[in-house]
Amino acid sequence: MIRSLTIATALAVGITLTGLAPTAVPASAARPAVATQPATPSPTATPSTATTGLYHEPYRPQFHYSLPTGWIGDPNGLVYKDGRYYLFSYGTWKGAVSTDLVHWTNIDVTGPAPDPGAGAFFSGSAVVDTQNTSGFGTTKNPAMVAIYTSVQAGTNVESQDIAYSTDDGRHWTRYAGDPVIDIGSVNFRDPKVFWYAPKHEWMMSVALSDQYKVAFYTSPDLKTWTQAGTFGPAGATTGVWEMPDLYQLPVDGDTRNQKWVLSVSVGSTGVQYFVGRFDGSTFVPDGPATYTPPAGEALDAFESGSYGDWTTTGSAFGTAPASGALPDQQPVTGADGPYFVDSFNGGDAAIGTLTSPAFTIDKSRLNFQVGGGDNPYAAGAVPFGTLPAGTVFTDFSGTSYDPGWTTTGSFVGTGPSREKLGNQVSAGVLDTWGPDGDPGEGTITSPAFTVGSPYIDLQIAGGTHPMSQPNPTAVNLLVGGKVVETATGNNAGTLDWTSWDTSAYQGQQAQLQVVDQNDGSTGWGHLMVGDIVFAGEKAPVWDTQTSVDLLVDGKVVRSETGRNSESLDWASWDVSDLQGRQAQLQIVDNATGSWGHILADGFTLADKPALNQLQRASWIDYGSDFYAENTWTDAPGGQRINVAWMNNWAYASNVPTTPWQGAESFPRTESLRTIGGKVQLVQTPVDALSDLRAGPVSNVRAVTVAGTKTLPVSGAELEVQARLTKGTASTFGLNVRTGGGQYTQIGYDTAAGELYVDRTHSGDTGFNPSFPGRAAAPVALDSRGGLDLHILIDASSVEVFTGDGTRVITEQIFPDAASTGVSAFATGGTAGIDSLRAWKLTSIWN
Repeated sequence: MIRSLTIATALAVGITLTGLAPTAVPASAARPAVATQPATPSPTATPSTATTGLYHEPYRPQFHYSLPTGWIGDPNGLVYKDGRYYLFSYGTWKGAVSTDLVHWTNIDVTGPAPDPGAGAFFSGSAVVDTQNTSGFGTTKNPAMVAIYTSVQAGTNVESQDIAYSTDDGRHWTRYAGDPVIDIGSVNFRDPKVFWYAPKHEWMMSVALSDQYKVAFYTSPDLKTWTQAGTFGPAGATTGVWEMPDLYQLPVDGDTRNQKWVLSVSVGSTGVQYFVGRFDGSTFVPDGPATYTPPAGEALDAFESGSYGDWTTTGSAFGTAPASGALPDQQPVTGADGPYFVDSFNGGDAAIGTLTSPAFTIDKSRLNFQVGGGDNPYAAGAVPFGTLPAGTVFTDFSGTSYDPGWTTTGSFVGTGPSREKLGNQVSAGVLDTWGPDGDPGEGTITSPAFTVGSPYIDLQIAGGTHPMSQPNPTAVNLLVGGKVVETATGNNAGTLDWTSWDTSAYQGQQAQLQVVDQNDGSTGWGHLMVGDIVFAGEKAPVWDTQTSVDLLVDGKVVRSETGRNSESLDWASWDVSDLQGRQAQLQIVDNATGSWGHILADGFTLADKPALNQLQRASWIDYGSDFYAENTWTDAPGGQRINVAWMNNWAYASNVPTTPWQGAESFPRTESLRTIGGKVQLVQTPVDALSDLRAGPVSNVRAVTVAGTKTLPVSGAELEVQARLTKGTASTFGLNVRTGGGQYTQIGYDTAAGELYVDRTHSGDTGFNPSFPGRAAAPVALDSRGGLDLHILIDASSVEVFTGDGTRVITEQIFPDAASTGVSAFATGGTAGIDSLRAWKLTSIWN
């Protein structure tokens, strides 16, 4: 979320924008919370589900909290007061209260009038001012104070504001002295405040998002703040930092040995945490400050300032390694030494290769650093700009649409745009951003034509909102006035080719129609269309790679690309199967659009893998759907309980649910334990989960599995506790929500040493191309080859905990209602089920 850029520009360069305004963009996973946080002492419950039908729709979570209707985002205002837990989320200005963190009552909240210059409220926190330091209440009736990020309309400058309530959150009043902190930054957000007892003052942690830092501020009264220090960059910096949280926990239950936990959400990645020391101004994490990769045999001499015997083609790589950012390039970080390969010579438009001399692979790993553009190698790709054989129907290169094209809505009187997008071939594109930005809606329709080719190939970018969902951004082929083919965007500013097989419609009259019915409230509310070709074949894949390739016998056998970042990070190839073979390294820049360059350094043959940022970081959850994690303040007994946004910005606006979108994770109790000589965060579902058990479903013991074996367990909402053993299998585990060819696989990969959840076949996966896939966490089997799992299965999610609580994987799934089975599997040998217990879980909404 880098708000110094316009929405169109930021999205075009691959930056995730979230929560721009309550009326324009719903809560991001780390976004916006409301200034109107906590709840009412006598909440008004939502109408009975018996009369409204709510909470019984397809995919509706039955024991995870979701709003009755609308979008849910970051959990905010998490406070405990008078026996109630308060939970609020950005975007809806609504919240809920609970006495057990399992059963929730929805409430409405009346908030303060926004500042005239405010454009949005973002995420924040709330506290109960028991000592009345603010003067907003009394010691007998302490105020509840919300601290949140406010955004200035027009400038997008983010500042910290406060509001207060003296009736337990029913009504809120904006502080007349807002903002309480304003540093003039557009990347300064998500304050979390707590009482710091050692100095008898309030402490705030707040994100300096684009700097990958957390700033610490102190205050005697919640109104006047002084900066005390900062932490970062550290750990993973693969995305902007958001939603920091800082708190203390005993180690191994010893209250005399306390450590601090600092968590921070990393944009598009997850929530990392650090364990260490904090003195009120400085946080020092445990462990080494820097990473040292495994030693090995160097394959380059870039640190001499020369390419040596490496050879170049084209102009992208210049004549020597770079020693810093090149002209017009953002700062480059992470290089292993003073010199590194950088193909930004001449900017993104330059292309070329850098090739090593031949060498013999004599180690099991090839380690190196890579950065720059995310443009992977594609086998069989053709040179950029190669058009499919056929006739160009339109290329939008004129100042107006071709004769016969018609427009409606916001697009009346408009014409093609002269912007320059990634992979753009011709001078113009159709772009529904103009003239009204994302809020503009309407259609742009071609004249009728006779289908005379077996394929229609077209370039598309922009919002991923298919015609099968509300508020689409799509291109349709109409035959007889009906949609027979459709395509949507890619949530990016780079044009991708789409090919429709039109052989069945040859000889028929047809039209092309561009539909934009999306106002951008869920991001990317516009569509771009490039060349349209009536073709005799599918559009070929263009070679636009920015990659490091390993060549054996002249063929690419390994490849790695960047992550749209100017920070180099370690990568490692397993080349044990290639030992003794002659090879070459080739660094390729064939991309000319945004992020059309590659960074590389430190090529080394070694016996052990180098670890990248994500592998070195500690993660609260390893799944795709756990972000913006937050914890309750002042929970009874000193407990620290977390909850997170159970969604992902890559597809949050596309999930196939209605009338709600998104849910929160199941609350988890945290602790610190020393495991393997390292202090680690441990998580377990809150104890009240057991109150939902409807009795044992099944007990399974001493079962040997080869292939797939159906188990006597079924249910859409289940709690499963299992102990599995390896045997001779290469992968083994459980399939859940099975039926009709659907299953979500919870498995263990013995070669990789990973626990994984694979949702490729989990049900509806086609609503966004980034949804199917596999999430994994490093997990070692115990000394007996065993794996203990605790699994929570809801109507549209799975949360998988290891037995020791150090690893969790959270994934959304969307299976058919009838897919309720459970089976065990083992591939490449046998595995065992030592024990398995399962309970059906009752709905919290009955």
